[in-house]
Amino acid sequence: MKITLTNPQHKVSQSKKRFRVLVSGRRFGKTYLCISEIMKMAAIPNQTIWYCAPTFKMAREICWLPLKKTLSDFNWVDDINESNLTIRIRRSNSRISLKGCENFDYLRGTGINFLVLDEFADIPELAWTEVLRASISDTEGHVLFTGSPRGYGNWSYRLYAKGKQDDEWDSFQFTTLEGGRVTKKEIEQAKADLDIRTFRQEFEASFETYAGAVYYNFHTIDNVVDKQINWKKPLHIGMDFNVDPMSCAVAQIEQERITKRDKIYFVDEVVIYSSNTEEMCQELKDRYGTRVPIFIYPDPACRQRKTSAGGKTDLSILQNAGFKVKVRHKHTPVRDRVNVVNARLKSAKGERDIFISKSCKIMLKGLQQQIYKVGTNIPDKESGYDHMNDAIGYLVDFLKPLTIQTGSFKPQRWNMKQKQYGIHAR
Repeated sequence: MKITLTNPQHKVSQSKKRFRVLVSGRRFGKTYLCISEIMKMAAIPNQTIWYCAPTFKMAREICWLPLKKTLSDFNWVDDINESNLTIRIRRSNSRISLKGCENFDYLRGTGINFLVLDEFADIPELAWTEVLRASISDTEGHVLFTGSPRGYGNWSYRLYAKGKQDDEWDSFQFTTLEGGRVTKKEIEQAKADLDIRTFRQEFEASFETYAGAVYYNFHTIDNVVDKQINWKKPLHIGMDFNVDPMSCAVAQIEQERITKRDKIYFVDEVVIYSSNTEEMCQELKDRYGTRVPIFIYPDPACRQRKTSAGGKTDLSILQNAGFKVKVRHKHTPVRDRVNVVNARLKSAKGERDIFISKSCKIMLKGLQQQIYKVGTNIPDKESGYDHMNDAIGYLVDFLKPLTIQTGSFKPQRWNMKQKQYGIHAR
């Protein structure tokens, strides 16, 4: 039995540099490569090997099952500890541990021979500079950084650039298609699902500039219509619960005759300052009555009980008011919620699925003027434009979600049918 790698994976594996940085598109096969490199080091006696992800949960979800399966198939396993995700290797007595970096101060004090930082752009930079870098100093250990890019302001770009300048570093950049695991047909489908900037970042491994408008795909002509409420169609309302103000983005859905694609038309907006959920429910009833069904898509935090509401949840208040509530069990990452709105404003193929009525002045202003914090990919919330934008996002994310969650960390599928490469069972 042998581990096999694609040509791009093989190039990374063959590098002799102490520090290697791999920036790749989604589904490239980086977890497979990480396990291959871990096994090479684990064959050496008495090595301490760490695989680190942004959180302990992610480390388990991404790497634990395929790592255990591969080591077991090669009959390398001497002992497995399921609670702390550690495996001791037969014959070599090397130890492999999976770690999370959410509380990176607890990672101090261990000498590491080989370190993998997976999805490193989402790991705090201080985890590397203040803790993990020192852990490889006495051992002169090697490091493999892998992940998708997160823009020029993220520390991942600085490490990638270092690999182009420093003799001890090496950097690699490969697209999803170059990974050989995703078909051209699926790439074309992703273009229809994602906006152009997200597509380039997630599938072409491109470092994108996060500056200026958050909703950069919003166009003041192409996404704006003169549209009124159709009292024969249901209302779909995205809701943000912030007290100052509570915000509702009111939409209706129409199917385009030729393409049969559902289009979301935002036809009204509701903003109430110093208010609460009961008052917003009453405002919605007063404004729209019972002439059409009303579906509400709130912030998932609506499931939490509130002492200010007598222990009731915002969800129960909405349901008791007679609205049909559609809500996710947990928050979609902010990055994904922004991406889905941008993708529906205009996809990488140029298709637009979201339109705003001229009468929705707050909505139009928010989509035009919310910006990123300087040097980050974090939307600025100090301007106050985020509340209505969040309301839009909750609705769009539920009705027309991305098929690929760009902020998620999912286990890679295992594939042993690539080009043969050199690790044999012992």
